Amino acid sequence: DAIDQRPSSCHASIAKSWVCSDTSPILALIEVERKPCKVDDMKVHVANHPLISHKLTVLRDERTDSPTFRLLVEELVTLLAYEATREVRTKTVTIKTPVTATTGLVMAEPRPVVVPILRAGLGMLEGMTKLLPTAQVGFLGMVRDEETLKATTYANRLPENLSGRQCFILDPMLATGGTLVMAINYLIERGADEITAICLLAAPEGIKVLEDEFKNSGVPITLVTGSLDEKLNEKGYIVPGLGDAGDRLYGVV
Repeated sequence: DAIDQRPSSCHASIAKSWVCSDTSPILALIEVERKPCKVDDMKVHVANHPLISHKLTVLRDERTDSPTFRLLVEELVTLLAYEATREVRTKTVTIKTPVTATTGLVMAEPRPVVVPILRAGLGMLEGMTKLLPTAQVGFLGMVRDEETLKATTYANRLPENLSGRQCFILDPMLATGGTLVMAINYLIERGADEITAICLLAAPEGIKVLEDEFKNSGVPITLVTGSLDEKLNEKGYIVPGLGDAGDRLYGVV
């Protein structure tokens, strides 16, 4: 797995960058895009693939209408889910083909739990369940205050006990990191022992927040994203980003 093959040198350069100038974290994390690695205890994987890059370019374009945007999100999530599920738990079984008996791998119990963060994360669910159709699905409703940039929860439909479960969080944008931190903490409190967040875009500032929050959690955290963007602007939006993912998926309410 490319994520684990080169942790030491990449880890060192990123850790050092956070105590340097304001732009050095961005430069160091852009290097992750070319060389996936660990950021402290958190795995970061930027899926560097021409199909993902092409679809993200169309997704970012302000001229892309909502139906096309929804279709592209679904396709992108399926591509990202392929990377995100590399370590999904399996077990060995014996089967019989038309030719002979053999062994193979199937997904182990308990099945993974997929958790889209409403409302924008709901647009990612179809792409994920195409790859994991037997996964259980829970929901977290969260909203970010555009003044304080703090996230609050308004809906929770998760199993009370997630002990021994692998969980996959779906959230289009990792910007300030507040929403994802709250979601991951919800899952940890319920016993999840491995958590992967799938985001279409991520900002260096958000990755730093996750790194600081969960570096001593004892729970393996992985971030899989389609692109590492440049920065956040003064309003907490990702630059260059793609705008408000929820509004572009479903229109302005």
